[in-house]
Amino acid sequence: MTTSHVIALALALTALPAAAQDIHVHLSPTCGCCKAWVKHLEQAGFSPRIVESRDMAASKRALRVPDKVESCHTAVVEGYIVEGHVPASDIRRLLKERPAALGLAVPDMPVGSPGMEVPGVAPEKFETLLVGVDGETSIYSKH
Repeated sequence: MTTSHVIALALALTALPAAAQDIHVHLSPTCGCCKAWVKHLEQAGFSPRIVESRDMAASKRALRVPDKVESCHTAVVEGYIVEGHVPASDIRRLLKERPAALGLAVPDMPVGSPGMEVPGVAPEKFETLLVGVDGETSIYSKH
């Protein structure tokens, strides 16, 4: 194979879309904003697997989500928790950097975060938090 063939192959491979990333989303079957966040994940190339729960508090306890960062839904991807309306770009960064942490969280439900967009309402500024293995948080990104 010539150098030009190798370069052409490398360029072709980088043009392929990224493989879909499995992510398990624990949510209440009646929550509309959770379903909107799932669509956000799909548009970003993730493959959400829905786990419906009528007792989200029990699901959060089982997944070790600290009370102080709780939101409406909890996802698990490659061993990390993703709590609330975390942007897909932050999840991608987490999976690339692989910090020693429980995962990411966007506590509460800020207007304008993925899945919480409201037409005609200005988005709130919000932060994605990195949740350490000890449950302590630090700012991971600002939006």
